[in-house]
Amino acid sequence: MSQSPDVPREPVVTPMRVVIGLCLFVPFVAMLWVGSYAKTDPQFIGIPFFYWYQMLWVLLSTLLTMTAYQLWQRDQRARSGKNGGTAE
Repeated sequence: MSQSPDVPREPVVTPMRVVIGLCLFVPFVAMLWVGSYAKTDPQFIGIPFFYWYQMLWVLLSTLLTMTAYQLWQRDQRARSGKNGGTAE
């Protein structure tokens, strides 16, 4: 039932996982904070700020999600390498 004391456990929260979490959390907060983009000025090529800001976040969210996924893959490869090739 108890874990053997001679086997060191890796921390569940690592700096890479914090970065992954931030990559996924930032777009969520940016879209929930409606007061920051509920306006028409400044316009970009005639498009009100409200619309082009949201479309910009579609692209940024895609890039941040791709980055989070790649970091997660790197983290999983590193963890499986430390565990002797066994998956957790």
